[in-house]
Amino acid sequence: MAPPKKTSKRKMKEPKKCKSINTNVVLSEGPGLEPKLADSDWWDAFWHKNSSSDPVVPKNEVEGFKYFFRVSMNTFDYICSLVREDLISRPPSGLINIEGRLLSVEKQVAIAMRRLASGESQVSVGRAFGVGQSTVSQVTWRFIEALEERARHHLKWPESDRIEEIKISFEDTYGLPNCCGAVDATHIIMTLPAVETSDDWCDQEKNYSMFLQGVVDDKMRFLDIVTGWPGGMTISRMLKCSGFYKLCENGDRLNGSVGTTSEGLEFREYIVGGTAYPLLPWLITPYGNKYLTGLMADFNAKHRQASELAGIAFSQLKGTWRILHKVMWRPDKRKLPSIILVCCLLHNIILDTGDKLQADVRLSDHHDSGYVEEKCQQVDPSGETLRKNLSKYSIAL
Repeated sequence: MAPPKKTSKRKMKEPKKCKSINTNVVLSEGPGLEPKLADSDWWDAFWHKNSSSDPVVPKNEVEGFKYFFRVSMNTFDYICSLVREDLISRPPSGLINIEGRLLSVEKQVAIAMRRLASGESQVSVGRAFGVGQSTVSQVTWRFIEALEERARHHLKWPESDRIEEIKISFEDTYGLPNCCGAVDATHIIMTLPAVETSDDWCDQEKNYSMFLQGVVDDKMRFLDIVTGWPGGMTISRMLKCSGFYKLCENGDRLNGSVGTTSEGLEFREYIVGGTAYPLLPWLITPYGNKYLTGLMADFNAKHRQASELAGIAFSQLKGTWRILHKVMWRPDKRKLPSIILVCCLLHNIILDTGDKLQADVRLSDHHDSGYVEEKCQQVDPSGETLRKNLSKYSIAL
């Protein structure tokens, strides 16, 4: 998704057309033939050079590989297979290391993933691999372009069978029947040149930032993301500018079977979200009253546990791919949404390949540390009815 067009320093106007990344496009990849390259021993050279420079690097090479690149060697090979054809058929010019040898696909992928995983400068990443800053820049962007195109099938709305599994999991774990996921949003903080600064991108904490919204399932896997919108928006407004909102409002998503209890309580499909979101027929938020009944408090406790899945997913995402957690230095706002999307794709690929998310890299504090939670006052009567039914069902368990 391309970010919104640049606006002036005046108060941000309503965009003429809201866009979001389409996360439901399935793209195929074809076989590619890679010529023999002289630096196929890149890992041995990288490990020898970097394993002893940091005392926290695991001594075991298998564990060390995952420390540097956040994925197992098998998952790394799979990622290489996805982008191989693109990196061979459209190689950037001048991709050589300091010894004058061409870079293999594996080394290109390693450079890009280390840049995303560490968030370190291009100079620092280049030094670790024996390449220049411009090479790191070219390689990283080529990798992002290729994976964005070739890995879209790892981030799409689930088929009906998987949706049923998700709903069963949310009911069994949190007592929330027919729940299809949890939604949250986070800020990607950046610095901007003076000529690009505007109130649009300046958020409530006076940071320049870009939003990322994600819907996750019971496994903290991203089902839908929206990014590219400036941090100066409210979360509720960003939601309404998203393709996900339009699909739900038009009945094209969260439109599965309605559940009914023996007491006559009905539950349509929905997702759960925090107080920054409006209460809608398909998006259930917690009770915000100061004085809660026991029924309300019990529901809020279950709701909080379920909705926290999205927040944990963001903490894992930013902790794994540190480029999203560190303050980005003057990023290209047209390219930043692709970087964010690729990090979400990598998050899902780890889960889809049977690899494991590294618990020790997750952020120790909140994924949006320093931001005060927004409060949206919008209440849809149908959403209020569904929340009451869920509260009654919850207390009956």
